[in-house]
Amino acid sequence: MNRRLVLGMIAVALLAMGAGCTAFFGGISDEQLDQEGNYSDLRDSDADVAIEIEGGNLINGGEFRAVYDLNGTEELSLYRSTIYRDEPLQINSVRYWYPNGTELTGSELEVSQGRSATTVEVPDENGTLAFSSEAGRKSFSLPAYVGGSYEITLPENHRTGNFLFGDVSPNGAEREVVSGQERLSWEEIEADRTISLRYYLARDIPLFLGLIGIAFLLGGLGIGYYYRQVKRLQEQREEFGIDVDADDDSDGGPPGLL
Repeated sequence: MNRRLVLGMIAVALLAMGAGCTAFFGGISDEQLDQEGNYSDLRDSDADVAIEIEGGNLINGGEFRAVYDLNGTEELSLYRSTIYRDEPLQINSVRYWYPNGTELTGSELEVSQGRSATTVEVPDENGTLAFSSEAGRKSFSLPAYVGGSYEITLPENHRTGNFLFGDVSPNGAEREVVSGQERLSWEEIEADRTISLRYYLARDIPLFLGLIGIAFLLGGLGIGYYYRQVKRLQEQREEFGIDVDADDDSDGGPPGLL
């Protein structure tokens, strides 16, 4: 076979493999990075990091918006930890603000995605970075990419207070309800500490208690019905002399049936 042809085939194969790897690992498109996103409410927060979770439904999970005051951080490695390894966080609607308020879109930043993290480099370490990503339907878990104060707002009418259905980590969060939304705040969370929330619809508690009450009522009715049937059977056995003791022959008659 012609040597040039062989080299050409090898080159094409390497280009194809490189394209495949880029598609698998490298790809957050400019369209995703520049999607519309409104962060004005979160930027007004006094916390270093403000996050708001939007609830999902039975089919789709929720989403969250996050704003980070970088406070000396030039690069953020965004990831989620799974049982097996760290995976890159899929982000969209990325925005960056210089300290003077000048805004850049995500495609104007250095954003790359590898096997274990999505890396965002910013031009000024004291600016503010915002992005959106996916959240669970009734749960939220994310590393603290920067240290500082945190504020997380749950979906409307969702709560974390009931120990059976809700959970908040790390401990020590202050809770308040603002316009029907529970807000959790921490004075300080160390960088790389995992934030983990489990929450529920407030209406789920009375529904659950109602189901428990119905279950107890049906159980009580079943036990009562069983008890009455046993008593009735005993009365029938006594009526027909089935329960007469076989060893009792004091009346001189034949022994009773067992």
